[in-house]
Amino acid sequence: MVAQLSTPGSHPEPAFLAACRRQPVPHTPIWIMRQAGRYLPEYRELRSKVDFVQLTRTPDLAAEVTMQPLRRFELDAAILFSDIMTPLQGMGVSLDFEPGPVVKDPVRSDAQIDALPELVPQRDVPFVMESIRLVRANVPRGAPLIGFAGAPFTLFCYLVCGRPSKEFGAARSFLYAHPGSSERLLDKLADAMAAYLRAQAEAGAQALMIFESWAGLLGPREFQRFALRAVKRTVAGLKDVGVPLIYYANNGGSVLDQVATLDVDVAGIDWRTPLSVARRTLGPDKAVQGNLDPAALFSAPEDLRRHVDIVLEEAGPAPGHVFNLGHGIWQDTDPDAVARLVDYVHEASIRAGVGKGARA
Repeated sequence: MVAQLSTPGSHPEPAFLAACRRQPVPHTPIWIMRQAGRYLPEYRELRSKVDFVQLTRTPDLAAEVTMQPLRRFELDAAILFSDIMTPLQGMGVSLDFEPGPVVKDPVRSDAQIDALPELVPQRDVPFVMESIRLVRANVPRGAPLIGFAGAPFTLFCYLVCGRPSKEFGAARSFLYAHPGSSERLLDKLADAMAAYLRAQAEAGAQALMIFESWAGLLGPREFQRFALRAVKRTVAGLKDVGVPLIYYANNGGSVLDQVATLDVDVAGIDWRTPLSVARRTLGPDKAVQGNLDPAALFSAPEDLRRHVDIVLEEAGPAPGHVFNLGHGIWQDTDPDAVARLVDYVHEASIRAGVGKGARA
C-alpha cells in the first residue's frame, strides 16, 4: 500500500486531497475518469442484470460500482458512479439512454426554460446522497470520494440539441440566435448544479468535479460569454463547501487563460496540452490533473512506462499534480494495463521524488 504524508499528532492527509491543495505528497496520486464502468468485467456482469438507469438510482448498486475499481487497483480516489444527466431527470426532464442521453422534448423556447423547476437535491435525487454515504462507509483503504456534475454549458448542449452529437449544431446555433434566452437557461443550470454539488459535499463527497465535456466546441469569445460565465456562477455558489473543486474542460487548450480566472483548486487537462504549458498558463494557484492519452493504455508495457514518465516530467517536481487520463478510459481497455499504469505512477513518482517540494 502506498504511503501518506503526516505530521506528528495529525491524521495522514490522503495524497489525492493533498495534491488538489498543492501540498507535498509522498507519491503522485492517480485516479481515472470513468474508472467505474464498462472496461471492468465485474461491472459488465452486474450491468447484464440491471439497466443503466437502475444502477445509477439504486444506492447499494451505485456504491458497489463506485468501489469496484478500488478493490482491483491501488487508486488514490473513488468517483461516484452516476451520470451528468441525473439531476436534470430530477428536474423533470424526460430522457432515455440509447446509450447516450436522448431528451424527449429538447428545450427550444422561453416557455420551456421558464417551466424548468428549481432542483432540490434531497427531494429530487435523494438516492445520490445515499450512494455517497454508502461509499464513504465502505470504500477500500478509506480512499477519498469525488462527487461530480456536468458544467452548465455541457448540460445546455444535451438539453437543446436533444441527443449526443459531434457538432451540437442545434445548441450552438441557439446560442447565436437567442443569446438572452441561452443565458437564462445557463443561469438555471448553474444554480441547479451548485445546489446539486453542495448536497453531495454535505453527504460526504470529499472533492467535487465539474465536467465541461464540450468546451472545445466554442471559440474563446463564446466560451467566455456563455460557458465560463455560467460555471463561475456555479462555483460562486460553492465558495464555502470546504472541499477541493476540480474543473475539467475537454479540448480546452485554447481557453486555459480563461480557466485560470475560475476560482477552483484543480484544472483537468486533456492530452492535447502539455502539462508544462498548462502550469504556466494557469499560474501557481491551481493544481493540474491529467493527462495521459487514453489510447496510450494500449501500448506495450515498456512504452506505457515511457508515456507515464513524459506526463510526470511535464507536470514537474512541484506539488499539485493528480495523474489521470486526458479523457475517460475506453471500454475495450485491458484492466491489466490499468494495473500497470497505477503501480508505475506510484513507483516512478516516489523514485523521482516529485510533488515533495515547496509550492510552485
